Amino acid sequence: MRSIKRRFLNLQEKYPSLSSLINFTRAIKEQKFTKDMIGRWFGKLVEKDDYSTSDKKEILKHLLSVSNFEDNKKTGQINP
Repeated sequence: MRSIKRRFLNLQEKYPSLSSLINFTRAIKEQKFTKDMIGRWFGKLVEKDDYSTSDKKEILKHLLSVSNFEDNKKTGQINP
């Protein structure tokens, strides 16, 4: 089973100088995670100092499109 947490922690160890938001984005890239999974793990893993809370909704929308990149590429859509 794919694990966002495991992938994220591996990236944090490998790239400690990058922000947790960047490593989270890399961890979910093209992995087709659901909106619920991304939202749940985003709240647990990404440091609150790495993003503005007023931007959280837009960030989550972008993360969903990053995770489901192949689906978007096939349909030509970037809708979450």
